[in-house]
Amino acid sequence: MENHVGMVKDYSDPPPKPLIGSTELTKWSFYRATNTTAGHGGNQCGGVGILGIALAFGGMIFVLVYCTAGISGGQINPAVTFGLFLARKVSMITAVMFMVAQCLGAICGVALVKALHKSNYKKYGGGANELADGYSAGAGLAAEIIGTFVLVYTVFSATDPKRNARDSHVPVLAPLSIGFAVFMVHLATIPITGTSINPARSLGPAVIYNQEKAWDDQWIFWVGPFIGAAIAALYHEYILRAKAFGSYRSSSHV
Repeated sequence: MENHVGMVKDYSDPPPKPLIGSTELTKWSFYRATNTTAGHGGNQCGGVGILGIALAFGGMIFVLVYCTAGISGGQINPAVTFGLFLARKVSMITAVMFMVAQCLGAICGVALVKALHKSNYKKYGGGANELADGYSAGAGLAAEIIGTFVLVYTVFSATDPKRNARDSHVPVLAPLSIGFAVFMVHLATIPITGTSINPARSLGPAVIYNQEKAWDDQWIFWVGPFIGAAIAALYHEYILRAKAFGSYRSSSHV
């Protein structure tokens, strides 16, 4: 197989997913995948500090992605799912169902934390993401955009079939690189927004904690991650990989 410059390709891209993907509703694997998503919550904690929080988030993401990669592709973040949808890696129905499952998982997870650790839950503000004092909404939005771009770009790079074909170790290390990206982003953005980069992670605490400040800032943790994910997807697919927009019209299914 040759590409547009006459070079022989040593890898093959998977065909683009159908835009809607209604046939997936008839597959058991689809429902099994949507059942594996989960949420997580946290906030600044005086006991372990920012480094400890960042390690906890990064380590847990590594574990969750490793455990669910073979079932749902390790998708536990609506922003990541949105980026994959833009790149036609998942269909619209799959993306929507994953996002619903991710948000429900986050809400259930926070409810469980509240039930088991009620005193610490109240002490640390329910783990809700809020814009820190001294920072503008624009600064918070920029932090979420940049942080999510780093995460989603790492996901695309770690799962790129071109790299996987040439370097057999890349797929094995994908969960580790994604978890490390989450760790580094938390180190940088916890002082600004508490770090979301995952709308479900922000929605769960906001629903259970249900305080005005958490809801006032909620838009930042949806708009920012979705913009960052879109930029990462478009950059990787259409600039770095130089795919033509028309190439996705080859799929006749809707």
